[in-house]
Amino acid sequence: MMFVLSKIFLFLINPGVWVPGLFLLGTTLLWTRWSRAGRRLLTGLTAFLLLVGVLPLGQIMIAPLENRFPTLTTVENPVDGIIVLGGTVVQSLTVDRGQPALSDGAERLTEFVKLARAYPRARLIFTGGSGSILRQDLKEADTARQFLQEMGLDPNRVTFEADARNTMENAVFSHRLMQPATNERWLLVTSAAHMPRAMGVFRKAGWQPTGYPVDYKTFRHYEWTPGFNLTGGLGTLSDGLYEWLGLAIYRLLGRSDDLFPGPIHKAS
Repeated sequence: MMFVLSKIFLFLINPGVWVPGLFLLGTTLLWTRWSRAGRRLLTGLTAFLLLVGVLPLGQIMIAPLENRFPTLTTVENPVDGIIVLGGTVVQSLTVDRGQPALSDGAERLTEFVKLARAYPRARLIFTGGSGSILRQDLKEADTARQFLQEMGLDPNRVTFEADARNTMENAVFSHRLMQPATNERWLLVTSAAHMPRAMGVFRKAGWQPTGYPVDYKTFRHYEWTPGFNLTGGLGTLSDGLYEWLGLAIYRLLGRSDDLFPGPIHKAS
C-alpha cells in the first residue's frame, strides 16, 4: 500500500502535472462567473513559471543535498563491498530495443564499473526491481546485468537484487542478501541528491556504508547568470521537492533515524 501511495505522491508533486492542471482550471474559470478567480490563478501561474525559468530555485534546493556528503574520486583499501542503487535504466525500452537503455543518473552504473575494477576483491551488489505499479515483471536488475556484461564486467561477480521497489527495500533486501559483518567497509553508490535519504535507510537497516555520491546536478560554487530555462527549472524543482519531502516522510515513518543524514551518523 505504501508503495502505491508513494507513486501517487511522486505524481502529484511533479510540477509537470499540477502546473498544466492549474492552467486548465484557470482557463475553464475564465468562461464562468468565476472569471476573476481564473485571471488571478493564471496570472499567479505565469509569474511562478517566470520565476522558475529565470531563478535557480531547483538548484538552490538540490545543492544542500548534493553537498551533504563529500565527493570521492578514490577510496583507500580495504573496500569489502560496493552497493549500487537502481533507478537509472528504462526496462521497457531495453526489452523493446534489445540494448540497455539508461536514464538520468547513469553515472551510478558507470562509476560502479570503475569501482568494481579498482577493487577486484570487493563483493558487489546491484539492487533494483521495478518501480512501476503495473509492470512488476520488468526488473531493473535484468537491464543492469546486460549493461555491466557489455561493459566488460563479469556479471558472476555481482549479486543482483531484483525485488526492491524503493529505497527502503533496496536497503532491507540488500542487507538480507549480503549479510555484511559489522567490521566490513562498504561503499554506497547513488545520486548525490539522493544520498542523504539513502544513507538514512541503509543505516536503519543495520549498515554503516561510506557514501560515494555521483550524478551531480549542481556546481560546488554556483554563480547565477541571466537566462531562461523553464524545462530545466521545473525538472530540478521537482527533484528537490521529492527528496526534501522524502526525507521528512521517511523520518516520520521511522524509516530513518535522522531528518537530514550526513557523513557522521547522529541518531535522534
